[in-house]
Amino acid sequence: MDPAAYVPDVFDPRIYGAGIPYESYRMLRDHHPVAWQEEPEIAGWPAGPGFRAVTRHADVVRVLRDHAAYSSWLGATQIRDPDPADLPFLRRTMLNQDPRRAAGDHGRLRRLVSRAFTPARVDAFTGRVRERARTLLAAARDGAEDGAADLVAAVTDEYALLNLTDMLGVPAADRGLLLEWTVRIIGYQDPEDAPAPLLGPDGKPLNPRSPALLGEMFAYACELAAHKRAHPGDDVMTALAEAGLEPAELEMFFFLLTVAGNDTVRSAAPGGLLALARDPDAYRALADGRVPVHRAVDELLRVHPPVLSFRRTAAVDTELAGRPIRAGDKVVVFHASANHDERVFCDPGRLDLGRTPNPHVSFGDGPHVCLGAHFARLQLRVLHEEWRAAMPAPELAGPPRRLVSNFINGITRLPLRVSGPAG
Repeated sequence: MDPAAYVPDVFDPRIYGAGIPYESYRMLRDHHPVAWQEEPEIAGWPAGPGFRAVTRHADVVRVLRDHAAYSSWLGATQIRDPDPADLPFLRRTMLNQDPRRAAGDHGRLRRLVSRAFTPARVDAFTGRVRERARTLLAAARDGAEDGAADLVAAVTDEYALLNLTDMLGVPAADRGLLLEWTVRIIGYQDPEDAPAPLLGPDGKPLNPRSPALLGEMFAYACELAAHKRAHPGDDVMTALAEAGLEPAELEMFFFLLTVAGNDTVRSAAPGGLLALARDPDAYRALADGRVPVHRAVDELLRVHPPVLSFRRTAAVDTELAGRPIRAGDKVVVFHASANHDERVFCDPGRLDLGRTPNPHVSFGDGPHVCLGAHFARLQLRVLHEEWRAAMPAPELAGPPRRLVSNFINGITRLPLRVSGPAG
């Protein structure tokens, strides 16, 4: 088969349940850097019109930075087209806004979240995050059967959730709700990870991000904000509750922080441990102190970005990598491909924990770069420090399971050995 003529499929979410399609990405980068992808009906989810898959690092960065040509507002940021009736609702969140639109709302909302997620507030959580990592790792080790534990169930899901709810100021009794909502919204393509989808009158699954299915979360956000106004604390929800937001803005902030804030670490933490389990030499360099943990965290993020893809919509006729793009085209960037682009990363398939520079795009780029990146890096750094101090070298005790999703790079099961000497 002529590789210059073959265009592999990188859309089907079931592909990602087996593993990230690095070879397909490489073929696209080399021969079809802005490749047309079909959107067939899959598992009851309706077919779409198709999109352009962007796989080279330079082109991904260009799309993410050029909000005038590649809009988040026109069609939101998921590959599948939203119901047109839902678009005004989806545009309430800054993720689906452009800096040049919405009368400056995007910049105003980002500044508000930046003030809520100040480095000082984040850093003040270090002690609490460290104690949580120690407690969860010790419980996994002490409660393990046959010396092994599923780190997702025993450690990383709880770690990500409780750190986020502490930062938000969610009462302990309500924390399970956030995980339930996250699984429903993020895991909807996975028949094992998510509950059976609700069906519309036409028999097709309803989008879990539609307003009809988010009412419970939104009602809770308003109740929590009212509680914070009466009982303020040093937390993000108090800052949002006192910021004079419209109710719809506050609801969408809560949605974004709950889902994105939880799933970033929920995906990256087991992904990093899996990468280390598959490369004992790299882990030894980390355990021996030959590699700074903060640098290792960025390399682990490069090889396991939490998000696989983000969609933009072309606002104007333009050109990308020599290929014409028409106004209205869907343009989807693939982070894991950009992070393995040989044009930017030397030997990208090698886990090089000391890699520098490391311009990965795992937290995005441009006006939508992740505002919670500092908090995510803190949690990942602490988790690896505490693992290094108390746990044996990561070793698979069974096959991991990946999330069936073309959006989130999730690990749903990670059996690791947890007994034995540290390091």
